[in-house]
Amino acid sequence: MKISVVVPVYNETGNISPLLQEISDVLKGRYEYEIIFVNDGSTDSTGDELASEETKYSCLRVLTHRKSCGQSTSIRSGVKAAKGNIIVTLDGDGQNDPADIPLLIDKLLHPPQDLYLHMVVGYRKKRRDSGIKRISSKVANAVRARLLKDNTPDTGCGLKAFYRDTFLELPYFDHMHRFLPALVRRAGFDIASVEVNHRFRQRGVSKYGTIDRLVAGIIDLLGVIWLQHRSRVPEYLEKTNRHD
Repeated sequence: MKISVVVPVYNETGNISPLLQEISDVLKGRYEYEIIFVNDGSTDSTGDELASEETKYSCLRVLTHRKSCGQSTSIRSGVKAAKGNIIVTLDGDGQNDPADIPLLIDKLLHPPQDLYLHMVVGYRKKRRDSGIKRISSKVANAVRARLLKDNTPDTGCGLKAFYRDTFLELPYFDHMHRFLPALVRRAGFDIASVEVNHRFRQRGVSKYGTIDRLVAGIIDLLGVIWLQHRSRVPEYLEKTNRHD
């Protein structure tokens, strides 16, 4: 069972080395794994830092976008290039705790028998963010849950585990990473949430924009609602969880 950890980064100088070390320490000896950092057109020294780390870690692969394409495209680039059949994603700012990765993988591989589980999502119950970020995220999650019925308390958490081929079957569009649980459910699979740790940002600045995210989020939400209403998923007589 090979695990591919995909980390999208944009202008995260100073966060690369410590995050890579943490991920490697958690996975070493547990799984066969690779770590893929996707440099999304960074304009600082993120690229230089990644190039330096490539010489130290044989498990590290670096993909670089010529210009910034956004988080969804970065995740998709990493998943398409991945060699593992299980993907774990986490944000590159260091706020997701790599120590939680085994919790998500274990849940994915050993689900309750009544769940056709293809994705496990982190739940940041105790957010370590600014007040405006916590409030806007809480409102966004509530609206999404009400309209999409995605059964996920924190769909915006960057820490997720899922099957590679399941992701590649999903409809692709910019900002799709915010709606992955709803899209997985639309495809006929179950999802689960696991409470995870959330940390304060130690280096760099947040790329979070409230107004621009709100406008794009409303448009995307309407699009996902349309996709849900236009989907037809066959029901099978027997469902088996995956362990391949």
